[in-house]
Amino acid sequence: MHALFIRGLKFWCYSRGMLLKCVLLLCAAAVVFAADVPQKTFPFAYTQEDLANGLRLITIPTDSPNLVSVYIVVQTGSRNEVEPGKTGFAHLFEHMMFRGTDAYPPEKYEEVLRRAGAASNASTSNDFTVFHTTFSKEDLAAILTMEADRFEHLKYSLEAFKTETGAVLGEYNKNSANPGEKMEEVLDDTAFDRHTYKHTTMGFLEDVKNMPNQYDYSLTFFDRYYRPEYVTIIVAGDVNQKQVRALVDKSFGGWQRGSYHPDIPAEPKQQGPREAHVDWPSPTLPLLTIAYKSPAYTDTQKDSAALDAFATLVFGSNSEVYQKLVVKERKLDSLGAFAPSSVDPDLFTIRARLKHAEDIPAMRRELLDTVARFREELIVADKLDAVKKRERYGFTIRLDNSDSVANTVAQFVALRRTPDSIDKYYAEYRALTPEDLREMARKYLIDSGRTIVTLTGAAK
Repeated sequence: MHALFIRGLKFWCYSRGMLLKCVLLLCAAAVVFAADVPQKTFPFAYTQEDLANGLRLITIPTDSPNLVSVYIVVQTGSRNEVEPGKTGFAHLFEHMMFRGTDAYPPEKYEEVLRRAGAASNASTSNDFTVFHTTFSKEDLAAILTMEADRFEHLKYSLEAFKTETGAVLGEYNKNSANPGEKMEEVLDDTAFDRHTYKHTTMGFLEDVKNMPNQYDYSLTFFDRYYRPEYVTIIVAGDVNQKQVRALVDKSFGGWQRGSYHPDIPAEPKQQGPREAHVDWPSPTLPLLTIAYKSPAYTDTQKDSAALDAFATLVFGSNSEVYQKLVVKERKLDSLGAFAPSSVDPDLFTIRARLKHAEDIPAMRRELLDTVARFREELIVADKLDAVKKRERYGFTIRLDNSDSVANTVAQFVALRRTPDSIDKYYAEYRALTPEDLREMARKYLIDSGRTIVTLTGAAK
């Protein structure tokens, strides 16, 4: 409608020979209409469709010639592990899903991928598990058929289950040999009381040790969560929407909807600062983490965007405190802050690695003073504007192949089950002001919601 109006305005002006007035009117019209049209951050057109069984399909044609990426997002992560003694199962099924079916045992599954020249993997987080494969477009039908089979008909023996749970325990032990991983585990356990973010994606150690005895429960977990209403399929690349929909209907259309809905426990409001310390048994650089209870991801308010911008501006590599403590004084080996994008309220964290344990008290004061400072001071508007532009540009520049497009969309699908959230989120980001960041800091980065964890190693 805007284009038709401007076309008519041009005709009216030119027909009366009023060239200067025409130019002015056209410029005014362009400004008005530009204000009305929301800016797009995600540059690709896509379709979003729901099958009758609750499965969601998102198809994104891109300019990746002959390549297709399929991301299958299961909105089940460690957050869904609500029963005592049953943590780590979302991550376990990242492994179990490669155990095959009657139609596609593991050897046949791998052979199909090999013939397709496919790159395939999976990962698990607090909020979701994602399985992804990139391959030539002529193999799309075969890949979707095989994926549908394992999502509906996964089958594994008790022996295979025990083998995989043993592998998961080995992965837990490997991660626990990393002081950073151990610190993350202690931080979550200290900061949360009831919510399932209290345990990491790996789960509690005692639960992981007991997994080999939980074969029957594993079947229950799969039956609950590997259902179409929890799943979104993202197909990005050299594809045609109608063809993709027909293939998904054929392969996934008969999958039966489930009925299970977990009761995720709400975390009570933290009433005061908390602390914990980890004595690491071998020499290592000291670690300091300062965390604050932060809100759930939102694309309709500024909180999530403000936290992200605050992390970059106040603790990023160009910030005053980074330049002082890392570059000039060299008290810290690394420093960064991380704003979560989580389904439920989570933790905004500031992480520092020190060179000497005796500097922990001073570095702690420096970082806490920096937070306190920006609860009162306004961030320079020009610096905020630069970060907003850089963030949007950085987001767009990553979308240079089908896998990157599907991977990026998967992160937002896990939160809101739609790519629409991308443009909504970046609209909030664009609208940020220095006052918004200060208000956010006053609301969330407060002492009563703070948890500090330190880690020091044994003397050499």
